[in-house]
Amino acid sequence: MAGKIWLSSPHMSDEGYEMKYIQEAFASNWIAPLGENVDGFERELAEKVGAKHAVALSSGTAAIHMALKAVGVGQGDIVFCQDLTFAATVNPVIYQKAVPVFIDSNIETWNMDPEALETAFKKYPEAKAVVIVHLYGLSADLDSILYLCKNHNVTLIEDAAESLGTAYKGKYTGTFGDFGIFSFNGNKIITTSGGGMLVSDDEEKIRKVRFWATQARDKARHYQHSEIGYNYRMSNILAGIGRGQLKVLDQRIAKKRYIYEFYKRELGNLDDIEMMPINDWNEPNCWLSCITLSGDIRPLDIIEALEKENIESRPIWKPMHMQPVFADYDFVGNGVSEQIYANGVCLPSDTKMTDEDLHRVCDVIKGLWK
Repeated sequence: MAGKIWLSSPHMSDEGYEMKYIQEAFASNWIAPLGENVDGFERELAEKVGAKHAVALSSGTAAIHMALKAVGVGQGDIVFCQDLTFAATVNPVIYQKAVPVFIDSNIETWNMDPEALETAFKKYPEAKAVVIVHLYGLSADLDSILYLCKNHNVTLIEDAAESLGTAYKGKYTGTFGDFGIFSFNGNKIITTSGGGMLVSDDEEKIRKVRFWATQARDKARHYQHSEIGYNYRMSNILAGIGRGQLKVLDQRIAKKRYIYEFYKRELGNLDDIEMMPINDWNEPNCWLSCITLSGDIRPLDIIEALEKENIESRPIWKPMHMQPVFADYDFVGNGVSEQIYANGVCLPSDTKMTDEDLHRVCDVIKGLWK
């Protein structure tokens, strides 16, 4: 059988940037928990995206958790969450004993529908925060969502876990809201094997998050704690990997976009296939290239056909309102997220793929139309 083609796997730099920073950490004996790589990664990531401040954390989930805590979300508070996403977007809302309300997507962006959000504000005017997602590297309709959040004096948190390097009208996602979060999980566009980052222009809140994330240890000679803390800081070794990966981010984005254009060219003319939407105001990183189907061939047909050829693909995220664990929470919308989920497939988008690999994927899919 031919070699495995992955959906999106870690891709270390050919130049060995990551090892340089790791070796420096070993040489200085700053293995854990913190050190120059952590400070450097925070500084360099913030500079890259155009944020004033950043704190490196153990995961993107931890970053969302800390953002919610920083704005005072607590027991019983209403938080509007994008319905079409991964559960990690919503779990921190539950950590804070708050109440998620799921907001539908629109077909034009696949992300939070501003009209559904406006309806939700009328139903829950006491809402405390909004968590949007830039799904698969596609930017949400930020102007409309920002307008609603400002009009209702509500905090906006951007889950940009999948959209590092995506621009909305020339500005990077993750920097429009009060907080932005990024993920460096193994399948993301750059990775630290596991980790995340919280960015904000609010220096005081970032300083507070840094305190909480380091077990909330008071400034005292002895071990003293006046608040509950968390073991959420990124290690100096992982931050070193991140610093090296950041140097090749633009290369990775270019390859992801190349993959999307390749699929668009090869598959776009097949009946009943539509590529994920890219708007004029959106410069996506194309983290995953996705399609939707409207004919007799269904997502599972494609997934299973690729699987037989040792090629990994996946369904679109299952909406949160359909998840058993969140079944008791409200949903506002018309079922667009469910429609995208039912008809969508995430195609292999690994930046190590060759043209031969891409043709191999496309040939399997085209074979289903013969």
